[in-house]
Amino acid sequence: MISKSGQSSSLPRPCYDDFDPDQSHHPAVAVRLDFRDYEAEVPKHQHEQGQLILALHGAVTCRTEHGIWIVPPDCGVWIPGGVPHSNQATSNARLSYLFVQPGAATLPKECCTLSVSPMLREMILRLADEPVDSAPDDHVGRMVRVLLDELAQMPIQGLDLPASRHPKIAAITAALMEEPSDRRTLVDWAAHVAMSERSLKRLMVQETGLTFGRWRRQLHLVIALRELAGGATVQKVSSDLGYESATAFIVMFKKALGTTPTRYFAN
Repeated sequence: MISKSGQSSSLPRPCYDDFDPDQSHHPAVAVRLDFRDYEAEVPKHQHEQGQLILALHGAVTCRTEHGIWIVPPDCGVWIPGGVPHSNQATSNARLSYLFVQPGAATLPKECCTLSVSPMLREMILRLADEPVDSAPDDHVGRMVRVLLDELAQMPIQGLDLPASRHPKIAAITAALMEEPSDRRTLVDWAAHVAMSERSLKRLMVQETGLTFGRWRRQLHLVIALRELAGGATVQKVSSDLGYESATAFIVMFKKALGTTPTRYFAN
């Protein structure tokens, strides 16, 4: 591994040490990253371009003030330009970043998880083979136009956890992210944050759009996808999330995503 100064280093480094997306003026540029070479956590930052984070292997968790998104294999998280965000990759993560200039394509105005078709994935990887600072030739330019048209057609997937800046909801979120097996009820959490059950129930829906039960299931799904993509077994994930059995966890997973964890990652 060679640092910017030309000195050999065995320590992971920030991924943005090697490129600055805001220096490019092309409609779209892409890079590939193996997080064995980079620090797993990318602190809060923002850039002018929109960014699609594509997981080739492993997973990455993206956070903004409005939500938490998981990027399992064959999906991507779209982050519009100018949105502050942070990323946390699993140690086995291999990612591709696609940066899109504002106005280059009709893409969502809010952060979301997108399906990524095999064709789109291969075009992004082909673009990543081009140096970020090179002028695209006619062939690459045509491919980028098709790539952006295809990206605009990708369906949105519900793999996010709505977040809130409200201090009481934020406190519950932090506690459950730290200890997702915590099975305290809404009544228990209301007492913990010094609210009535009715007030917390109303606040949760107001701030996240979900009831407490649905929100916690979504939190479990986000964590499960991250851990399974990172190499954890179904048995370990189900135990870490506080399920009585792996079967109960699989039922939750299948209800949310339409298939079992094993088939989801095999596909």
